[in-house]
Amino acid sequence: MSVWREESHVSNVDSFGAKGVLDVNGTEYEIYRLNTVEGSESLPYSLKVLLENLLRTEDGANVTGEHVKALGQWDASAQPNTEIQFTPARVIMQDFTGVPCVVDLATMREAVKELGGDPTRVNPLAPAEMVIDHSVQIDTFGFEGAVERNMEIEYQRNGERYQFLRWGQTAFDDFKVVPPGTGIVHQVNIEYLARTIMTREVDGVLRAYPDTCVGTDSHTTMVNGLGVLGWGVGGIEAEAAMLGQPVSMLIPRVVGFKLSGEIPAGATATDVVLT
Repeated sequence: MSVWREESHVSNVDSFGAKGVLDVNGTEYEIYRLNTVEGSESLPYSLKVLLENLLRTEDGANVTGEHVKALGQWDASAQPNTEIQFTPARVIMQDFTGVPCVVDLATMREAVKELGGDPTRVNPLAPAEMVIDHSVQIDTFGFEGAVERNMEIEYQRNGERYQFLRWGQTAFDDFKVVPPGTGIVHQVNIEYLARTIMTREVDGVLRAYPDTCVGTDSHTTMVNGLGVLGWGVGGIEAEAAMLGQPVSMLIPRVVGFKLSGEIPAGATATDVVLT
């Protein structure tokens, strides 16, 4: 499994001639146009995002022209049977699954150092963020200053782990930690951390592409409300995505539904989703 920065850019064969340039106020971005694929105009929005993902990562091996064609010819009534390789733009984690990922990266650095290599070359290949939330406990309540007291106890209880994560944030490229006491991963941080459109320099060219993600929290899919394609996955899949590995999946079914009425006062979008 490659984690070297220099090998992070998959060569794109662009067999559909989809690569184009988008000029935004004088700044040029490399993009992949969907209208070069037959059937793309009738795809649901979520599959259009997935189609762009395949066009951008087509390498003739993991992602082939046949995969792109199969997605363009998507049949809403058919049973999914075509396997594709989805490459998420970023990874979001909560602390239970995120800590082992950072431990693994640190262990890889130790191994590289022992082999005589440069350990600083081991980094996530996809941007990754970890929101510390699931370890937070309520020890005191019902008086002024309870929040501050809970945070004091929290840092005492998990000081060693937080120290390690703080080191990870400074040691690794493209890895950020949302500290405890700033909101759980659900909804608020999932939406706040979303980019909607990602920009990244690839081989000296500035590229723009739709934001997609995999996350280790069951609420990850709520980011779809912002037009960001997101899947909830396990820790192993998230770590693989951090290391630039695609997620293998069948071309998904897309189910549409319509909600009517209004959300009552005091209820949130999260309440509606969970209901």
